[in-house]
Amino acid sequence: MEIAVVGTPEFTLGFQLAGISRLHHPNGDEELAEVMRGLLSQKDVGIVVIDSADMTRLSDRLRSQIADSITPTVLGIGTEEDNTLRESIKSALGVDLWK
Repeated sequence: MEIAVVGTPEFTLGFQLAGISRLHHPNGDEELAEVMRGLLSQKDVGIVVIDSADMTRLSDRLRSQIADSITPTVLGIGTEEDNTLRESIKSALGVDLWK
């Protein structure tokens, strides 16, 4: 399984230096939504890392699909708080590990 990273070239640079080659730099909200839908349907992608600021720009429906997705697991990282991983763990275990 591969790791995919979605975001600006500045956001993905560190991942590229770490050896991740599946990088996506969408321009605009529509292209961002297309890239995320495409990654959610690919069986060879195990983890998708996205800037949490970009995650907030997605539609509620797509964010719901992301939250429900087991494979790939989508991780929002950045300066804005993202509860996707927290909610996924909470629904899988029935316990909020952050409390």
